[in-house]
Amino acid sequence: MDFTRKLSFVVFILCVLISLKKKQADINRRGCVDSDSPPPLQAPTSHRKLQQNDGGENVLPKGIRYDYYNESCPSAEQIIRSSVQELYEFRPDVAPALLRLAFHDCFVKGCDASILLDPTNSTASEKEAFPNQSLRGFDVIDIIKSEVEEACPGVVSCADIVVLAARESVLVAGGPFYPLLTGRKDNKEGSLDEANRLPSPQDHLYETLHKFQPKGFTERETITLLGAHSVGTIHCSFFNERLFNFKGSNAPDPSIDAEFLGVLRSKCNSSHSRSASQSASAYYSPYYSSSPSLSPSPSPTENSSSQNPGMKMDYEGPRKDFGTLYYRSLLQRKGLLFVDQQLTSMAEAQVWVQAYASDLSLFKRDFGLAMMKLSNLHLLNASVGEVRLNCRKVN
Repeated sequence: MDFTRKLSFVVFILCVLISLKKKQADINRRGCVDSDSPPPLQAPTSHRKLQQNDGGENVLPKGIRYDYYNESCPSAEQIIRSSVQELYEFRPDVAPALLRLAFHDCFVKGCDASILLDPTNSTASEKEAFPNQSLRGFDVIDIIKSEVEEACPGVVSCADIVVLAARESVLVAGGPFYPLLTGRKDNKEGSLDEANRLPSPQDHLYETLHKFQPKGFTERETITLLGAHSVGTIHCSFFNERLFNFKGSNAPDPSIDAEFLGVLRSKCNSSHSRSASQSASAYYSPYYSSSPSLSPSPSPTENSSSQNPGMKMDYEGPRKDFGTLYYRSLLQRKGLLFVDQQLTSMAEAQVWVQAYASDLSLFKRDFGLAMMKLSNLHLLNASVGEVRLNCRKVN
């Protein structure tokens, strides 16, 4: 009898525990979180499957993996890392230039180094697209490629060099390390038409989100990538209209903090607002830079940069709070670009602005995940791509 009562009691306890476990599982499935907390992070996609892109599901080409060059060129990633670090010491604006280069490459038909191809008599180049005419860093990629080729001829693709150099640029700028798959192949052609459809800095937030969505990026990931505005210089021509003639009103954008407006006006003058509307390079990417060529001789770009002042994004000092400074500035109504400040105009976006402004580790984790996703867009295999010997032309 005693045994029966004891057995019944044990069964009762087990039923209670199972019931509690089921209740917790139901809560987890509903995604219940504290009302003051950001929504739960979506689990990253498998390393074998990628996000929806251009209407279909991408699968990584066979052979793409971590440490792809472990046997064929074991020093490849170290060469790229050392090169970026050394060049950064010489010219810090290398970091935002390489970040922007990677974005413009990967966002147009994937990470295939098509942005590096020079035009020929028979083919156009993505470099000729309006949004790409202010890109810098091509000579940096040339330098890195020559060093890699010296160690391992014909092995490491330009596409891998672009994304790996961007990662090292994030690191030297104070951002997070993130692992990258390697084994990408280089495209044999570019897409000038698609390059001309990159988003604009004058876009409303919903337009920017709409342009990122077909690439598989959620609202949260898009907001995270915008945090790369933490580095580089944004020229007056990109935001001068907001200071003097916002949307043709002959008045400043009312969303700009009044004191900050005075600071910006002291650096920029109203003549730049005309150049902004006429500039072929006034297009959006998360990475703006004033980076000129590394060559010692002055170039037309260098002269135009001196005539077009701007604001450094890391104005509290290099490597200082990568990411959080950008989001804090938005909460203080000190965003430079219209698309940036718009992040505080939508409640769902502002949740993440507030979260990233106060939690550096959260931003760095999310930024690393978003950059991994960006770096995996539409990769090519050997059947359709190649390993260029010169990143500027097909073999």
